[in-house]
Amino acid sequence: MLIDFNNLNINKLSFHTEFEKKVKIFLKEWFSEKSGVNVQTSGSTGVPKIFEIEKKKMINSAVMTCDFLGLKKRDTALLCLPVEYISGKMMIVRSIERGLKLRIAGPSLKPVENLNEEIDFCAMTPLQVENSLEKLHLIKNLIIGGAAVSESLKNKILQMNLSSSTRIFETYGMSETLSHIGLKQLMPEQEDYFTVFENVSISLDARECLKIYAPNLNAEELQTNDLVDIRNGKQFKFLGRIDNVINSGGAKIFPETLEALIKKEIPNEAVFIGLPDESLGQKLILIIEGNESDEVIKKISEIPFEKNFHKPKEIIFINEIPRTPNGKVNRLELYKSLNVNL
Repeated sequence: MLIDFNNLNINKLSFHTEFEKKVKIFLKEWFSEKSGVNVQTSGSTGVPKIFEIEKKKMINSAVMTCDFLGLKKRDTALLCLPVEYISGKMMIVRSIERGLKLRIAGPSLKPVENLNEEIDFCAMTPLQVENSLEKLHLIKNLIIGGAAVSESLKNKILQMNLSSSTRIFETYGMSETLSHIGLKQLMPEQEDYFTVFENVSISLDARECLKIYAPNLNAEELQTNDLVDIRNGKQFKFLGRIDNVINSGGAKIFPETLEALIKKEIPNEAVFIGLPDESLGQKLILIIEGNESDEVIKKISEIPFEKNFHKPKEIIFINEIPRTPNGKVNRLELYKSLNVNL
């Protein structure tokens, strides 16, 4: 179905599928006299919870994204994310705020399978993008969130030879920031740093983890456990989660940074972990998903690591790397599968 937010009359719309009915429920909640709406967190970093968000702050977030992307009245958008979460709700709010024409597709793995005409804007998860590569040329502005975009997926996108009119961004944010507070371009130019929106301030704590102050979105300064490099006060590069830092021989190693380097060379999922070691404290180990392969081992040996201690002391192949329900690597379960006590 298509909802034209320039000429909206909810009573004249026909909501048939279960997902469309959820959209209707949210629209009624949005246009009610209540000042806020309920949002459920994904639970990827803890127990899922429900909290209320002011509509005014959601509108502020929508304006930030629409202005950044240059979206205008009567542009077309596609909703293919769950409306229980902030990601799906914000797609609707952006459409309301900017007067977009919103096509309702539903949160399937192949959301653009039946898309045959160009649209101006869409938000997807990495897994949805993975299953939509052949239709990406129909999307003018695509933002990818929910999980980090892997090097493997970036390479697949590049291989599609999309025109310069297609812009693709990776997002950074969380439920508490009402979706994202910054974007990093992947196409047509590939950037290493996220650029934060106007009225968003970033800084580091004593651990060199990111702090976010976005008063238009959240009255509190938000503290993350993400280690970052800040440039120009408005851009930051994600280095890794402080929880995942490996201390080997007194040197701090950011596994996510090394994993990104590895995945440029091999198609397999790859995870760096630190195993207990008497002399080093932690020994750097590379876990690779798939059957043992001399070709893969050779490619890894040829990678020009910046530091000698970035080279894995050992490479272990396993059939399947544990993942969370939303597709992220579950490092805790990985350690448990290797019989390592943390």
